[in-house]
Amino acid sequence: MELNKSKILEIVRKQLAIDMNCNTEDFVKDGIVFCEAKLNKGRRMFDRQSPFLEITTMGKGIVVSADSDILAKVKPLLENKTREDIFVAPFVFGHSLYYIPDCNRLKKLPMPDGFNFYIKEGKEIHDLYKISGFENAIQYDINHPRPDVIVIYAMYDNEIVAMAGASVDSNLMWQIGIDVLLRFRNKGLATSLVSNLATMIMERGIVPYYGTASSNIASQSVAYKSGFTPTWMCSYKNTFDGTAPYDNDIKIVF
Repeated sequence: MELNKSKILEIVRKQLAIDMNCNTEDFVKDGIVFCEAKLNKGRRMFDRQSPFLEITTMGKGIVVSADSDILAKVKPLLENKTREDIFVAPFVFGHSLYYIPDCNRLKKLPMPDGFNFYIKEGKEIHDLYKISGFENAIQYDINHPRPDVIVIYAMYDNEIVAMAGASVDSNLMWQIGIDVLLRFRNKGLATSLVSNLATMIMERGIVPYYGTASSNIASQSVAYKSGFTPTWMCSYKNTFDGTAPYDNDIKIVF
């Protein structure tokens, strides 16, 4: 299957609709759509916080997906709010930005000189689990529900210094993660590894995507320089289970 911008966006909307139990057109129209969360077949196999709430936008409307009891409580709070106000609701913390390939810019970038590069696929990747420090690139779990499928890594002398890996998040989309050891950063390794891995994935007819925290400017820069473009944003977690990082520190007296 040949992937172009239109086809990739179609696949992304289809995947997000499965994940959030809504319709694909909900992501391209204005307004807010509220839907009850379900574990649909074909969803991306992420762990779900309980109770569950996720808010997503592709730039126009907003989709709010939540467990039924949560949905009944948050709907009257959100239905008249702006997109910006919704994403700073007090029960939401953390935002993730997601990127897809820009077909006009994505290409295999040259690998930096002075490093050796290798590829492992499938079960070969399990050999890399013996090496710590690359938690963004590989899962370190042979039974993970989103298994590692391809890894490209760079070696300097006899040491692995950078690694980009792809996990099978669903049949439609594979996610790319990247790690570079601190002393080898700013040498072009991240962008080269990510762009080459993304191209390999697209050659297989699968949509590669790249996720980062909204505060991680360095990672966002890697995504852009590798040939990706921002496409959707979603809430990272909610505070209904009491896991907000500042629960014990918010009583500030002025």
